[in-house]
Amino acid sequence: MRQRLQGPALCLLSLALAGCAGLPDQRLANEALKNGDTATAQRNYQALADLGYTEAQVGLADIWMQSPDAEQLKQAEATYREAAKTSPRAQARLGRLLASKPGATEAELHEAQALLQQAFANGDASSLTPLAMLYLQHPQSFPQINAQQQISQWRAAGYAQAGLAQVALYRLDGTYDQHLDEIASICRQALSANDSCYVELATVYQKQGNTQQQAELIQQLQSAYSRGSASAQKVDGVARVLADATLGTPDPDTAKSLLERIAPAYPAAWVSLAQLLYDFPDQGDVAQLQEYLDNGRAADQPRAELLLGKLYYDGKWLTPDAQKAEAHFLRAVDQEVAADYYLGQLYRRGYLGQVYPQKALDHLLKAARNGQNSADFAIAQLFSQGKGTQPNAMNAYVFSQLATLQNTPQANELAAQLDEQLPAEQRAGAQRLLQKEQALRATLSQNAVAVQALQAENGEEAL
Repeated sequence: MRQRLQGPALCLLSLALAGCAGLPDQRLANEALKNGDTATAQRNYQALADLGYTEAQVGLADIWMQSPDAEQLKQAEATYREAAKTSPRAQARLGRLLASKPGATEAELHEAQALLQQAFANGDASSLTPLAMLYLQHPQSFPQINAQQQISQWRAAGYAQAGLAQVALYRLDGTYDQHLDEIASICRQALSANDSCYVELATVYQKQGNTQQQAELIQQLQSAYSRGSASAQKVDGVARVLADATLGTPDPDTAKSLLERIAPAYPAAWVSLAQLLYDFPDQGDVAQLQEYLDNGRAADQPRAELLLGKLYYDGKWLTPDAQKAEAHFLRAVDQEVAADYYLGQLYRRGYLGQVYPQKALDHLLKAARNGQNSADFAIAQLFSQGKGTQPNAMNAYVFSQLATLQNTPQANELAAQLDEQLPAEQRAGAQRLLQKEQALRATLSQNAVAVQALQAENGEEAL
């Protein structure tokens, strides 16, 4: 009886008969993903996944996990589930996804626990961080477990990854700045085994204004990158920390030097360089900025589309053009949260010839719930000013109160004004709406931190 070849066996025969030209390449996909070239990675992963290769399916799902888009996250979960039938790596990935999934059911949360515990038993120490987050975010589902006590036990047992779980916990509960010395100690010990600690240490030193240790860290990072023990992604991450004025006194010169070194091989760095010039105009001119953006767009970097849209939106470097701004923002939607904010502003302000209130609200609300605080102020203005729509005092009040988190004079003034104008008979209902939205935001914020941790760990594991 003739046996029929199926799956990878048939694929290998097909590839052998077809020759080598133009074939998908798993190693190329892995390297492209590490270098930030998601377009090349996705193209090769997709071709191999279509041929039945499980690890390529997992790589494809890893890319979808980097998107805030709910549909892509659903795709990632479905793909992990299918691959988990034969792949321990997919099982661990699925556990992490379920642990950070918005609105996860009780069954999914306990499935996440089982998968992460199994991954840890199989030697995957990186599963400790999402496991700790699971316990911290859902204490009602695991009443017998205290997240901090569990992390302390893991640390006492000598698991190095438990220290990173502790750092993640500080980020999640908002006490990061109160534990900078401890975080620095944890990350110095873990630096040789986990290059994500370069970004953590750079952040700590920047917040502390510790220029000497920051300079020593940069030298260490450059040596590690030359040896291949630190990724270009982490060099880019450190450069962005150095350029972030919200963390301390920025150092754009050092940031630019780091980015120029990795840009040819790491396409995302072109966009970081363009952002650096946008924020620090003395670092270059408009021609150089456009060259950086062209390089980023050629590598299908959504951040490049976002920044080019901003250039046409605000006219800081280019002649304002609302239609071009909209086109670039639309290309970045579901990849970059700020794209929704700027689209909402375009539609709210009538920059395209008229006000589109529903489109403005849809994009601004999506941006606000994904962490773009300034979007709440814009929504409050939309409902209070009534441009193109009926004013709504309750909604205006709710979003003006949320906007006070910005602690800007404009936001505080608007909130006070709308609080005074709110009819007494609507106040109780407005308070209920505000509490409901605040509860939703708290959950989404925790999930966002958990997803970011998952993405960082995905980048660290061998593919």
